[in-house]
Amino acid sequence: MLFQVGGQGSRPTFFEMAAAEQLPRSLRAALTYSIGVLALRTPFLHKLLDYEHESFSLLMLVLEAHSLRTTDASFSESLYGLRRRPANIKLNDNDSSSSSSQLRRRQKLLSLLFLVVLPYLKSKLHSIYNKEREARIQATIWGDENESYTFNARASVTTLITKRFQKIVGLCYPLLHAGTEGFQFAYQLLYLLDATGYYSLALHALGIHVCRATGQELMDASSRISKIRSRERERLRGPQWIKTLQGALLSCTYTVLDYAQTGLIAAVFFFKMMEWWYQSAEERMSAPTVYPPPPPPPPPKVAKEGVQLPSDRTICPLCLQKRVNPSVMTVSGFVFCYACIFKFLTQYKRCPATMVPATVDQIRRLFHDV
Repeated sequence: MLFQVGGQGSRPTFFEMAAAEQLPRSLRAALTYSIGVLALRTPFLHKLLDYEHESFSLLMLVLEAHSLRTTDASFSESLYGLRRRPANIKLNDNDSSSSSSQLRRRQKLLSLLFLVVLPYLKSKLHSIYNKEREARIQATIWGDENESYTFNARASVTTLITKRFQKIVGLCYPLLHAGTEGFQFAYQLLYLLDATGYYSLALHALGIHVCRATGQELMDASSRISKIRSRERERLRGPQWIKTLQGALLSCTYTVLDYAQTGLIAAVFFFKMMEWWYQSAEERMSAPTVYPPPPPPPPPKVAKEGVQLPSDRTICPLCLQKRVNPSVMTVSGFVFCYACIFKFLTQYKRCPATMVPATVDQIRRLFHDV
């Protein structure tokens, strides 16, 4: 077997790592859409959309820092029961609770850099590249009307630097994006083939392996969190009422951070479910009423001076023979032989049955199986 697809051992499968990597992007898309819908009723939320990259990066910075501090794992990795471990530490299953397997402070800070700061910079560069590309396409189609005075002596230095930086990003970002995506694909392919223990270039640069958290590690992490919070409560200074207020604020902060993972995802899911529910009800209320088809109109009345219709509907009323080349009169709907009705209209200019004025242009040939 070339690659691992099961859940055996401490090494996560490729699908677990892919799901953990995809979760922040999916969460960002869901939050952006949810805030966009809520902003229709609360215009203040438009400011969050104006600073979408900064708002989401700040949120992820808080969540990632708390997760790395308490569980030695990123926000999404801890949700899937994974943790980060230095690559040079190899422990047995019975010794997995050793403190030497914990991440160093430097590794946690660098993990924040790769998890939050670099994705933020890449998203900003991607946004600048898209704007520059749209401006280039528009200038190609309509011409650059502002080119004559954008780079003149009156233009500010900030504007000149901004324009040149955007052009540099427009030229360099495709190469940077292709390089990062190529390295990411190579590492994921090697990880899938079990040729390396690093899922990404960032983990390799940090010297960190991602592994499954054992029960003992979870218990150790819980006790470590309790000790950290106890020390933080002991550091509180001031009168008793200030200590009580600070303790209450710390408890609220701990509760929010502890349940931020499941709470955030559950809130997005609940919002999407309620939106689907009300959208379905609104569509049912606003949908047009479907009425039954109207009954066919009554047949036209046969004039007293017109030809009488035979009881056998396959017989032509004019020649009283089996119809040949059946043709209908559009003014009345009666069917005759084509030769009979053509001769009658040429001579009398009327429908033979209803005596309504008609011409040969109102004859329509019928095609059907006899």
